[in-house]
Amino acid sequence: MLKLYNVRAGYSKVNILNDVSFNVAEGQVVTIIGANGAGKTTTLCAISGRIPITSGKVVFDGEVISGLPAHEVVNRGITLVPEARQLFPFMSVLDNLMLGAFKPSARDKAAERLEEVLQLFPRLKERLKLQAGVLSGGEQQMVAIARGLMANPKLMMFDEPSLGLSPLLVKQVFEIIDKIVSLGKTVLIVEQNVFHTLKIANRGYVIENGQIVLEDTGEALLKNPHVRTAYLGI
Repeated sequence: MLKLYNVRAGYSKVNILNDVSFNVAEGQVVTIIGANGAGKTTTLCAISGRIPITSGKVVFDGEVISGLPAHEVVNRGITLVPEARQLFPFMSVLDNLMLGAFKPSARDKAAERLEEVLQLFPRLKERLKLQAGVLSGGEQQMVAIARGLMANPKLMMFDEPSLGLSPLLVKQVFEIIDKIVSLGKTVLIVEQNVFHTLKIANRGYVIENGQIVLEDTGEALLKNPHVRTAYLGI
């Protein structure tokens, strides 16, 4: 579904990614793991059109999308659940969710999609009129994920979805991601909680200093000596 070919990208003419290549197969959960500053978030920003690619290309569903603005990438069927949620705190939960259905192909079925996401997140049904900023961290993460689903994406990308959450809420977030996959979505996830992520991932890539240095199934990476030492502390 998604292929990156020798992608270079960064900020202020400084490359963070250096010839990054990987694939995401339809219906799978794929994760990118690495240390802070390794290029994980930059990879998601390059795919989503939030930063320009200086060389290489991104292909989604057989179409080159590198160079497209972010809203056009969303129109093609990719949504990003960003790090730290990035909700509009003074807008209601409902308004935050409806912004997820802003793209033309999602507007006509926004009401139907809203019912679907509220079935997945019943707690939000009771909070639709509240300002998003007064919710707990876990509830805000639910809003961020539900907002992404409102666009009816083919591919959902998650950037640190468990950041700042309690262990119980972390478990719930990963259970929600499992449910999203069961709905037929493809998932690309960046997450510091390496153990939980590799447990649900079909495939994983290790990025270090802006380059992919290791790839394998999630199960195999959990057993890999380098991953266990560098990222699991074992």
